[in-house]
Amino acid sequence: MPLTFTLDPSVDRALRDGILDLWADVTDAGGAVGFVAPASREAIRPELVKQFVAMAEGRSRLLVGRDEAGRVAATAFLTLNRDALSAHWLWLYTVMVHPRHQGKGYGRELLAAAADAARGLGGIEALRLSCRGGQGLERFYASCGYKEVGRIPGATRVAPDDDRDEVIMLMPLT
Repeated sequence: MPLTFTLDPSVDRALRDGILDLWADVTDAGGAVGFVAPASREAIRPELVKQFVAMAEGRSRLLVGRDEAGRVAATAFLTLNRDALSAHWLWLYTVMVHPRHQGKGYGRELLAAAADAARGLGGIEALRLSCRGGQGLERFYASCGYKEVGRIPGATRVAPDDDRDEVIMLMPLT
């Protein structure tokens, strides 16, 4: 059953808790979403608050996918550029699908919904995201229409003696 996506949902306790649970579960399953397992909700909360502040300031938009039970199952933050010279593209951050839903095509649905949402904003010509190297994410994003446009070797240290590349990917919307 497909997810139901909402752009700019009302932020309430249930949504906040659902995103915190999702973020912790994705991290603990090995997902590359800013933390290393194990990640507590308390460790993640400040980062989520930063995203909510960016939303309140109009710098970011939240896309949420809910499963058939109404649970938060996927997210992406569409973050606008403050620089007028880069206003024609935006970043996708915290792109997540709950581990219980992986392998069902929901990642592709999430990325397609993000592209549709970006097109609906007007004037957005491309989406950019970065992903952690060494996990095969580049191949997944490439299969969804993204192209690698940059790589910063060893930019992410997930553990002592375990540095990963940051891979920058772009997808034109036009």
